[in-house]
Amino acid sequence: MMPKKSPKVIVDYSKCGDGGSKVDPRDCGKCLRACDPAILLMHETMDIRQDPYDPQIWRITAVWLNLCTRCMKCVQVCPVGAIAVT
Repeated sequence: MMPKKSPKVIVDYSKCGDGGSKVDPRDCGKCLRACDPAILLMHETMDIRQDPYDPQIWRITAVWLNLCTRCMKCVQVCPVGAIAVT
């Protein structure tokens, strides 16, 4: 029997967090609250600036993909369509 393949969860950082993004993940966090198995993590990027108030250094990353149930709640609640699950 083949092991169950973990899904890919892709976050478009041009829409959430990085650069000219539309949403500061610290203010939104809807995907974090919607994910029942809590596979998502909000963290700072490794940036030289390290200004904790700069929204461009915060990211949402799918970390524990083997726990993802493909429920798509994170995709449904994202106000800017930054998350895709394949």
